[in-house]
Amino acid sequence: MPAIVVAKVRVTDPVKYETYKPLAKKAIEAFGGRYLVRGAEPHAIEGAAPAARYVIVEFDSVETVRRFYDSPDYRAARDARANAAIAEIIALEGM
Repeated sequence: MPAIVVAKVRVTDPVKYETYKPLAKKAIEAFGGRYLVRGAEPHAIEGAAPAARYVIVEFDSVETVRRFYDSPDYRAARDARANAAIAEIIALEGM
């Protein structure tokens, strides 16, 4: 079953965050991930939309998401993101 990863990211150091983005992209693509939304500004339809950067990626399964997240390539990306952003990342099974 497909899995959708939703990341809400508050960038605290935009210059340092730029080093994270290509590393994350490489890791995502290595696991067959496909960006659906990348860095979009939220538009509130109901309620408030927190100021954040949103990224949504589709993978073929939650298990693939777990392998991606724990992979050496994405660990390197996470290290690059340290002290550059605060992230909340969830995976949801899709239809």
